[in-house]
Amino acid sequence: MGCSFSGLNSLYDAVNGGGDVWINENRFRIVRQLGEGGFAFVYLVKEIVSTDASSADGVAKKFKNPSHVSDDGTYAMKKVLIQNSEQLELVREEIRVSSLFSHSNLLPLLDHAIISVKATPEQAWTHEAYLLFPVHLDGTLLDNAKVMKSKKEFFSTSDVLEIFRQLCAGLKHMHNLDPPYAHNDVKPGNVLLTHRKGQPPLAILMDFGSARPARKQIRSRSEALQLQEWASEHCSAPYRAPELWDCPSYADIDERTDIWSLGCTLYAIMYGVSPFEYALDESGGSLQLAIINAQVKWPAGPNPPYPEALHKFVTWMLQPQGTVRPRIDDIIIHVDKLAAKFSH
Repeated sequence: MGCSFSGLNSLYDAVNGGGDVWINENRFRIVRQLGEGGFAFVYLVKEIVSTDASSADGVAKKFKNPSHVSDDGTYAMKKVLIQNSEQLELVREEIRVSSLFSHSNLLPLLDHAIISVKATPEQAWTHEAYLLFPVHLDGTLLDNAKVMKSKKEFFSTSDVLEIFRQLCAGLKHMHNLDPPYAHNDVKPGNVLLTHRKGQPPLAILMDFGSARPARKQIRSRSEALQLQEWASEHCSAPYRAPELWDCPSYADIDERTDIWSLGCTLYAIMYGVSPFEYALDESGGSLQLAIINAQVKWPAGPNPPYPEALHKFVTWMLQPQGTVRPRIDDIIIHVDKLAAKFSH
């Protein structure tokens, strides 16, 4: 798996109270915590480069792509506390899957290590994983949406299309692999945005913990229920495709589950919330029913409002029948046409 198990426990204990962390032979100082969720914590770290000439390049010499080298030595590091063999397998799978992708709109995994630690009465975990990524300090699309909502601000039509176009480009890379991979959790919280002067924001899709080969043949009730159970753990409810809520006992599932999530995400780029969360805020009821019936309502948008063509584009992706939903290549052709028409 390319993961290193080692007895560097004492060095890693420093993570809990600041201090230094080693990922393989490279040393990083924790600057501050950026986020946390479940058993994972994300930190801003700064590489401490050795003065020894033989290792002066530090972690940068491992990167396939020179553009991943940080100008100031800072990176994002995700630390995962692993309590059982199932969690260990999930982290190994995330590392394996992340290494399949190489695209400027997908967050690259730069380095990783998994170490075993002694479980004690205070800590239940037996392993810790460290995953190193480029850092994007402007936060996620979700973070940006919250701030914009509080100020009653909206992205321009051309920025909406540009952000969305970049997400499509990253997904196309995943969907065109052999076999095709689905991300399975496309949502604003998994899109990093970086603001650039005089240019639209840079959008990068991240978190491949739920990414799996996209095509599944469901041939029994138990297989359908198994898929639903998996989806309930791995695919965020407001962005989850109808076939993952209520899977038929005989179905061919493919990467177009992501197209549904993409349609919800385009709506969220415009209005700051998933269409089905918005529907529930308006009228209450069940999220699952709203999704299965694809009830889409449009908020009062910016002034002047977004073009009707953009609303139609969202509805085209939000078709409850997965088999009639467009594929990523069709989406890209369409977004390019809209961008040519509405960008200035």
